[in-house]
Amino acid sequence: MSADEPDVIMCPDGPMLLRGHHRVADESGDVFETERPFSAVCRCGKSATRPWCDGSHKLLRRTKPA
Repeated sequence: MSADEPDVIMCPDGPMLLRGHHRVADESGDVFETERPFSAVCRCGKSATRPWCDGSHKLLRRTKPA
């Protein structure tokens, strides 16, 4: 990864993508670690695998036209 590439990417109407190693705390304070090349963190609150995204946002109404 170059210094010019972001390690956090906010996807419109979708998850927050993390590049590389991160520690993520959920709403209960439980900490999860990831070392995957990319990890998707849920932002819609509907994922069954929170804090990770399971694609549930695709079933929700979009905030902007596609």
